[in-house]
Amino acid sequence: MAKGKKYDYRAIKDDASWTGEITRQVTSKETVVSKSQGGFATESEALEWGQEAIKSFVKHLADQNSRRNEAHEEKMEKARIYRENKKSD
Repeated sequence: MAKGKKYDYRAIKDDASWTGEITRQVTSKETVVSKSQGGFATESEALEWGQEAIKSFVKHLADQNSRRNEAHEEKMEKARIYRENKKSD
């Protein structure tokens, strides 16, 4: 199975300006826009925004996943302690 990028960025031409988009690969055939910003004068400006924005976007997701993982581990530890105490009763 080939591994591709889940998140990427691109520039889309509007009427008189460019829009930068961060995209997420949902399935092999479906891609959705996770974040966008318009009003760029050139394609390179939109791509530059996408390049910077994707770094902070992915970092935020990693931090969020880390916090969720910590909360899940705490919950599982409490459940383990509860089961051990229940057995000793």
